[in-house]
Amino acid sequence: MRIMEDALLLRVFLGEDDMAGGQPLYRAIIEAAMRAGLAGGTALPAPMGFGGSRGIRTGINVDAGAHQPIVVEIIDRPDRIEAFLPLIEPMIPSGVVTLEALKMRKIVPGSPAPA
Repeated sequence: MRIMEDALLLRVFLGEDDMAGGQPLYRAIIEAAMRAGLAGGTALPAPMGFGGSRGIRTGINVDAGAHQPIVVEIIDRPDRIEAFLPLIEPMIPSGVVTLEALKMRKIVPGSPAPA
């Protein structure tokens, strides 16, 4: 069975060195999403980025330390993402959070193959 529904994609732009409660912030956000029962989440490393500090963050220069940009993506129904945001906003000292409306297609076991 295939189910198509409205969804929100939450993206949080962080640095590898951002921490929350003694662990990497990206891990804390992914674990919070899992505990909240959200549909899915992924933390993606990015080779380079910049933000409000206007400095370039990169994981390419091994002498620079852990400054690699990380993008956390979490997807679920709009109401569930909106309820989740207040849980993680206090964890984020600075950064950018984006929301993107989209259609989510769930493919569950036993789904017929596309024609």
